[in-house]
Amino acid sequence: MKEDLVRLLDGNTFVVSEDNGDIDASPTVPTGLFSFDTRFLSKWLLRIDGERLTTLTVDEVEYFEKRFFLVPTTPTLADAQVSAIRERCIGGSFTERLTVINHRSRPVDLRIQVEIESDFADLFEIKDVQAKRGKYSARVENGSLFLGYERDTFRRETIISTSEPARVDEDGLTYDICIGPHGQWATELHVRTLGPDGRDIRESLQGRTGRETKEMRRELDRWLSEAPRLVCDSAALTKTYRRCLVDLAALRFTPLTGGGQTLPAAGLPWFMAIFGRDSVFTSLQALPFAPDLAATTLRLLALTQGVVLDDFREEEPGKIMHELRYGETVGFEEQPHAPYFGSADATPLFVILLDEYERWSGDADTVRLLERAARAALHWIDEYGDIMGNGYIWYQRRNRRVGLENQCWKDSWDAISYRDGRLPGLPRATCELQGYAYDAKIRGARLAREFWNDPTYADQLEHQAADLKHRFNHDFWVEDGQYYALALDTDGNQVDALSSNIGHLLWSGIVDQPRAAKIAEHLLGPRLFSGWGVRTLAQGEARYNLLGYHVGTV
Repeated sequence: MKEDLVRLLDGNTFVVSEDNGDIDASPTVPTGLFSFDTRFLSKWLLRIDGERLTTLTVDEVEYFEKRFFLVPTTPTLADAQVSAIRERCIGGSFTERLTVINHRSRPVDLRIQVEIESDFADLFEIKDVQAKRGKYSARVENGSLFLGYERDTFRRETIISTSEPARVDEDGLTYDICIGPHGQWATELHVRTLGPDGRDIRESLQGRTGRETKEMRRELDRWLSEAPRLVCDSAALTKTYRRCLVDLAALRFTPLTGGGQTLPAAGLPWFMAIFGRDSVFTSLQALPFAPDLAATTLRLLALTQGVVLDDFREEEPGKIMHELRYGETVGFEEQPHAPYFGSADATPLFVILLDEYERWSGDADTVRLLERAARAALHWIDEYGDIMGNGYIWYQRRNRRVGLENQCWKDSWDAISYRDGRLPGLPRATCELQGYAYDAKIRGARLAREFWNDPTYADQLEHQAADLKHRFNHDFWVEDGQYYALALDTDGNQVDALSSNIGHLLWSGIVDQPRAAKIAEHLLGPRLFSGWGVRTLAQGEARYNLLGYHVGTV
């Protein structure tokens, strides 16, 4: 994506635009106004007397509010006789206050146009370049522009209204205005996103509308006040700490069944949704600052935990979901994300988060409430995760049409390879999955002994963990490189590329103590450490590409 894009977000609803505030989406770039995985605006272009505008600056007010200061393209900045300010916010809806200022000492006549379109693209259709199958509509009613899309029972609508009179047609809004000497003119543009029942999409799916900007400011202040305070002599550190808390707040997502509570989404623009792995990792890292995120994550993942065998969604009893979506392709089962269970790591990570959450919060009630879900997750590790029956977690996609080939955190197709670049067959057992399984069993044993009143089960889990650690340190250790293999293949051979996955093993506890220093040496050595961070694949490996996703990027 272009680095000069400007982003506003409120959970699953977000806007991505150019730095002048314009939206001119291509079929493959996720710019526009999105809500619940559908693009409601694909074009939003401002022109003054036929010219698009140039950015002077963008004022980053908060993650849900921005100001764009603009001038027409033709004159030099020093000669600009007209300027414009776009004040944009997203909360209760998408609202933009447009102010045009006349810097001349005489009146000026201007034509202001806002060109508007919506392709109602599903995020998967943008990512994988798919064509739409439904019907579009556009109409003008009571001074507002209505853009619609319908495919059987799937219906979405965008309504654009303006506070000042405009000439409205199917292409957008036109204002013919006169601004007096050193005067200004303003209008407020309001965009509503409607679901299948004619209500706001958030109200349709969540039972509540979005939040107004003032409420969002109050809620952000409350979020910051509830986090631990940092008092120090460094202004830069204090500012960085606040920025981190605000960025974490921006990632919050309110699920349909969360009772109004929030959990972390995986990231804008592609992944403003619930992800098992990503939500767990973010919740783990945020425990000292916002433990409530972990509580909501645990409850939601338990609520959506697998109960049946379903090849299309790759669901299995006890398995924790990978991803949940709400768009058109999911509704017509062209994608399996309702929810999709194609990850082998989210399930042991669920148990790890439950234990760590209790250690930070002391919330024993949640540990007892989620006992059944945690036991089911631990059972999945041995029953369904161990595809080969040799005590390791393996993965192999069961949805061969659209399922993920790699179902570990490096889930791109070419992420798991031998040193020479060959790709192993399936199933695969990556090293970090075994670390997670070991950690989950150790932590599950503590929960069983201290909270579930089941010492026999605790002893069993500890015995299994010890056996797993012993076998892992024998089977995965690459003797001639002094590191752990990326994975095992179906024949039990080492997939011997050196990768960042070995770093996960250190915090899992599965590494034999004498080997820990060597692993740290690799992670901070010249093949893996870039100076900015740890590369996903080491320099010198056949598939290494410093710009390649999961094969060399940090």
